[in-house]
Amino acid sequence: MSFEPKTQPYSGSIHAVTLGVGDKAIVIGGQNVLPFYTFDAPIQNAPKIGVEISDAAGEWTAPGIAGFYAGCTTMAERARKAETMEGADFLCLHFESADPNGANRSVAECVADAKAVAEATTMPIVIMGCKNLERDGELFSKISEALQGKNILCMSARQENCKTVGASVALAYGQKVGAETADDINLAKQLNIMLKKDANVPADSIVMNIGTAAVGYGYEYVASTLDRVRLAALAQSDTDLQMPIVAPVSPDTWGVKESTASEEDEPAWGSAEERAIDMEVATAAANLTGGADAVIMRHPAAIATIKKFITELV
Repeated sequence: MSFEPKTQPYSGSIHAVTLGVGDKAIVIGGQNVLPFYTFDAPIQNAPKIGVEISDAAGEWTAPGIAGFYAGCTTMAERARKAETMEGADFLCLHFESADPNGANRSVAECVADAKAVAEATTMPIVIMGCKNLERDGELFSKISEALQGKNILCMSARQENCKTVGASVALAYGQKVGAETADDINLAKQLNIMLKKDANVPADSIVMNIGTAAVGYGYEYVASTLDRVRLAALAQSDTDLQMPIVAPVSPDTWGVKESTASEEDEPAWGSAEERAIDMEVATAAANLTGGADAVIMRHPAAIATIKKFITELV
């Protein structure tokens, strides 16, 4: 008598959300099984990898990153180069220099950069702000207007500004909205409800950023939240949690001591660049196996490694 394994696809499923336009458009989400459970049912859309391109990238000194972008001085030039990176599925423009308490780049300058990238490349575009609520609200609105028709994702709306961001990004200009919370399933659900009911954003225009952290830095909270969100969406068919998840891995992993400490300060730790790559790979893999539908990364070697990881599991 032959063995027939039992399968467990779920009645609930994750919304399939399209980013970008044309031949390079991508779809994230769409599955009705747990991450990489291909023995239960096919994975409709393999997880995707985004390449972080920051307006502060000139400060990135890791040899592998600096060498890859050698000769590039603008975000558009880096974006064109990133399109050739092994494993890249979309581009993430990170306008961290727009922070009024930091470099305070103007919104007009950031919009000009975003337009230049959109004209120079064909990959889907994700926008990350500077974490200043007021500046990000203006930034997302202006870039959404300038890139109307490009089907971009703006990350992220938070509880304090979700109505204005949702209205300007999704309703006015037809873009996708990221819902950002901090490692709490109830907060994630509440924000999705607010975007749908208070801002009238369609459910299939919402992508979640439920929070992440570098492995070893409270990541157990991330892991448990990912598990609870994904199980609620699939096993309980909770329609308020059936949005795809995007995890911005690189800002966290490249900011911890294991990545920033010099070889002179920590000689026993070995190569600083290899440490950072390892931290980025480990965190991205943890997010993907927990339920993230896409990760945002920085180093070419780390991205190539995670692409291989995805390909072999799907």
